[in-house]
Amino acid sequence: MKKEGDRSKKTENYLQTLNEPQREAVLHGEGPLMIIAGAGSGKTRVLTFRIAHLIEKGVDPFRILSLTFTNKAAGEMRQRIENEVGYEARNIWMGTFHSVFAKILRIEARHLGYTSDFSIYDTDDSKSLLRSIIREFKLDDKVYKANVVYNRISGAKNRLVSAEDYANNPVIQADDDAARMKELGRIYKTYVGRCFQANAMDFDDLLFNTNILFRDFPDVLYKYQHKFQHVMVDEFQDTNVSQYLITRKLSAAHRNICVVGDDAQSIYAFRGANIENILNFEKDFPDVKTIKLEQNYRSTSTIVNAANSVIARNKTQLEKKTFTANEEGSLIDVIKAGSDNEEGRMVATAIFEEKMQKSLKNENFAILYRTNAQSRSFEEALRKLGLKYRIIGGMSFYQRKEIKDLLGYLRFIVNQKDEEAFKRIINLPKRGIGDGTVAKINVTAADQGLGFWEIASNATYYIGGRTAAPIEQFATLIKSYKLLIEEGKDAYEIASHVAKTSKLLKELYDDKTVEGLSRYENVQELLNGIKEFVDSEETEDKSLSAFLQSVSLLTNADEPDEDADHDRVTLMTIHSAKGLEFRNVFVVGLEEDLFPSQMMLESRQDLEEERRLFYVAITRAEQKLSFSYAESRYQWGRLKMCEPSRFLLEVDKTYLNVTRLLAGMDPTPASGGSTSFVRNLTPRRPTEPRNVPAAKAHAPSGDFKPSDTSHLKAGDKVEHMKFGFGTVVKMDVDGTDRKAVVRFDGVGEKTLLLSFAKLRIL
Repeated sequence: MKKEGDRSKKTENYLQTLNEPQREAVLHGEGPLMIIAGAGSGKTRVLTFRIAHLIEKGVDPFRILSLTFTNKAAGEMRQRIENEVGYEARNIWMGTFHSVFAKILRIEARHLGYTSDFSIYDTDDSKSLLRSIIREFKLDDKVYKANVVYNRISGAKNRLVSAEDYANNPVIQADDDAARMKELGRIYKTYVGRCFQANAMDFDDLLFNTNILFRDFPDVLYKYQHKFQHVMVDEFQDTNVSQYLITRKLSAAHRNICVVGDDAQSIYAFRGANIENILNFEKDFPDVKTIKLEQNYRSTSTIVNAANSVIARNKTQLEKKTFTANEEGSLIDVIKAGSDNEEGRMVATAIFEEKMQKSLKNENFAILYRTNAQSRSFEEALRKLGLKYRIIGGMSFYQRKEIKDLLGYLRFIVNQKDEEAFKRIINLPKRGIGDGTVAKINVTAADQGLGFWEIASNATYYIGGRTAAPIEQFATLIKSYKLLIEEGKDAYEIASHVAKTSKLLKELYDDKTVEGLSRYENVQELLNGIKEFVDSEETEDKSLSAFLQSVSLLTNADEPDEDADHDRVTLMTIHSAKGLEFRNVFVVGLEEDLFPSQMMLESRQDLEEERRLFYVAITRAEQKLSFSYAESRYQWGRLKMCEPSRFLLEVDKTYLNVTRLLAGMDPTPASGGSTSFVRNLTPRRPTEPRNVPAAKAHAPSGDFKPSDTSHLKAGDKVEHMKFGFGTVVKMDVDGTDRKAVVRFDGVGEKTLLLSFAKLRIL
């Protein structure tokens, strides 16, 4: 055991390493405590030393409950506490919400009618059971998709809506009726019953059933309220309704609840996180002590002040002013690219130059984007420069299933001897050709000395039976695609036709879940890449074969194992980057409708979450931060003209460097959006942090409604939701694309693609 004198000396040592607010948080004793921890403010240090201090002051580790969101975070914190107080740290109840509450449920399982050895279903188990129920009910699995049904039930459980409540809620029933899923309530009830019958809980049940346990069995709640003298919650801004109710109940007896978080980093509403938990914490605990950790130890003052200038525009937030004693650092580069592919090349070149000039490693750099689909252009550009990279929070673009599925079709169209491609696509989308039939084709091909394609093309003769018809239908489809090659169609014409007529695209489009939307966007991004390949002046051979050859070079299997080589540029979504930090960060794709996402512009609440996401992106950078955007990018196979993100305009221009923006380019480009942006970005050295007034924005007329612009002509007066009122200067028709050059009052000329622009004709 440690001697009291040794403990006091060690306590004194680590307290000296803390700033005043950190020290106050560590030494706070009884009563509710809320620690508002800004980015890079050392919150993990504070939590570690606070728990160590409680133990050194005599609190039994068995009576401390510390909840985190990842097992990794819990493990690292436990190790750090153990370094301070010894093996006693192993007795702390520390872990994720799900792991800790699963432990409690196993102890108390009999109260809920389970045995202590109940199974925990993972997502695949749950979806498999749901598919069985949907089949038993003889429902259309194209309407009642297991993924969609699973997400609806999961969302209900996280809001503590039981199967009975679900079935009796008229609002929920109206939503299900509108989605043509009237039987969802019955599925939910049956699913719960079957899980119970199997002595199983799914992942959401671990929270849902803990709430039920504490609600229906007061003696059990009393037991754990008095067991845990101190309750601590990390990343409190990410908690959902269910998680908060549990922690509030557990801390009701001693009221020693300590929550740590940052409302400015609340970015997981789509997962059920409720920012109101941290915003309204003081209402539930009026006697709470609030301590703000505002000193940033991670980033330069330029980066910290730029982040402050952005997040200050959110109306819903807890007051906080982050500062740093770090060096001023370099200004934030703003990189303007003509296209998304050029953006990839410019960012990769900037990384290469910075790496060479300052003798840095690949691992010192991170590229952060809004959606996984954006990784393609950066992957290609990094490969061409020989810069190794890794994808975090998602696999390499060309390794994603939906991408490999479409490429499988394209490969087989070009080469019917490609048996791996054949096996991948023969039953994709499902056409009633099972593994047994594929095995039979394989055996027959070997017996006859023929290839898979020859057998499939003559399935009635070689295979026979009921499966012959769908196999030959597949063969007919492939033959129709081969005709497109013979007719000289380019890679994009063939690929887009295949994506649509094979029904791969429709299957993804019909899946309205977050994951389904992401897969659909990824396939669209692949088609965009093929379109850009075809449109490029550098591409002499625009055939499908040439494109596939270029892709095969990008997906070379000889690349070293990523696990064996950590020196790689990191590519990831901003959501995945939360909690991480990098020396140099590139925040890319800063365009309207991309970041902020078009889907997050319906309400102030959604827009403020997007702004918090931008804040998180900025604060990942330690020494060097860069922004980039493209003036155009392919979307749905068509070239779209892009506007710089409103978030770019919200950053205090004091901290921006536009040298790269103008380097080698016409300072008054044709794109009106970029012209106005350049004009407003005059670089100057920062003097002192200051608040920037909100940018003036046009308020749309109350009766604003987009007009039919098919007959728009020069001279017409129009209104744009963002740019305000203007006059059409000229019309430009390029194939099926119609563009209007509009001179807006006080904004200047803008070139708008009418298939995307929303204009009201006055």
